[in-house]
Amino acid sequence: MQLGTRWTVGSAAPASLPAPVLGAVAQVERELADEGVDASSWRWTLTYLEHRPVVELDDGTVIRVDAVTGEAHVHAPDDAPDED
Repeated sequence: MQLGTRWTVGSAAPASLPAPVLGAVAQVERELADEGVDASSWRWTLTYLEHRPVVELDDGTVIRVDAVTGEAHVHAPDDAPDED
């Protein structure tokens, strides 16, 4: 069983994360900085689902690993379909 962890935006992510996930985390953090968002108090939460990392930011951004390709995909909170 793998347990997750939490870390603050801007600090080092767990080195055990696959390179695509580390890259996606860095990309999200760069975008936040470029947009001038003060995310200094935000935290990432790492959990595992079916032995793959799932990383979620306090704003609802989620990074998941594709089981087939191994690529990391970023899902912003506003990516969800609208429900009527």
